[in-house]
Amino acid sequence: MGRGNKIRVLVVDDSIVCREVISRGISSDSIIEVVATATDPFDARDKILEYKPDVMTCDVQMPKMNGIEFIKRLLPQYQLPVIVVSDVSDAVFDAMNAGAVEFVAKPDVQSPKGVEKFIYELIEKIKIAVNAKVTQNKKILVHRQRDKLGIDSHKIIAIGASTGGTNAIFDLLKELPLDIPGIVIVQHIPPIFSKMFSERLNHAVGFSVKEASTGDYLEAGSVLIAPGDQHMRIKKIGERYKVECFKGTKVNGHCPSVDVLFESVAKEVGKNAIGVILTGMGYDGARGLLMMKRKGARTIGQDEKSSVVYGMPKVAYSIGAVEKQTDLASIPQLICGMLR
Repeated sequence: MGRGNKIRVLVVDDSIVCREVISRGISSDSIIEVVATATDPFDARDKILEYKPDVMTCDVQMPKMNGIEFIKRLLPQYQLPVIVVSDVSDAVFDAMNAGAVEFVAKPDVQSPKGVEKFIYELIEKIKIAVNAKVTQNKKILVHRQRDKLGIDSHKIIAIGASTGGTNAIFDLLKELPLDIPGIVIVQHIPPIFSKMFSERLNHAVGFSVKEASTGDYLEAGSVLIAPGDQHMRIKKIGERYKVECFKGTKVNGHCPSVDVLFESVAKEVGKNAIGVILTGMGYDGARGLLMMKRKGARTIGQDEKSSVVYGMPKVAYSIGAVEKQTDLASIPQLICGMLR
């Protein structure tokens, strides 16, 4: 935290309208202070040196240097949490891979409700980012041979994640064997971006990955990701597992909620499931993971050192929901051992 226990924020955007909307909006929160604004990465670099902010918000499309390149060059020198504020584009995932902590989609500035929702979300993410661990575009996994291991395909794997989860999920999936049982994932992510995230993974990790729809069945080698504005649950149909996606009120502050998924897995899958809780702020998923464990499922939690935010895994561990806690690099091997 900065001076006077306020979070000192630098706002970087080439649009004067966006700079004003963001600066005025986030300054309405009593613990946030906008110490400066900048119009491009070079201006931002000077302001970082002068004002020493705790958090930076940064546009992706800017003159002189785009936000992704700026983040890549910045973080080795200044371990500054960055929140990307971007138009709807999968470029945000490149920014996350470069080391950004979080992202928020730009609103339509002509829509008062849209701007209000955007400011509320940005304030919440600034408060998370100030305590987040900053890592600069380095993969912590050592690539292993991805053979087919003859794993029991009657099982399923359920994963929950929030802040830092998009990179963690990618790193985890790309190390799992190709005949892995069906995987269901809840990642706290805005609508539209969940589809982009699914498509990006589908091209990168060797599995069939898609944004889930009601009626989809889990198959070996397939991954279903909850839509960004719908809960997802599992239903057993004969010997197979089907997903249902539905609109609903937020649970633990989120829709989709990890708890909604995990609780359905506990009920419908029981001992044939593995639950994994990854990096993220808050406590979503802890109660559901405990239910899974009590029903005989194996459970894994990411450790503090490898988490961007050690919130969700910490709560799950503290209530006894986590059977094994380990770093992200070791989770693929641990999953395989549990499946055998």
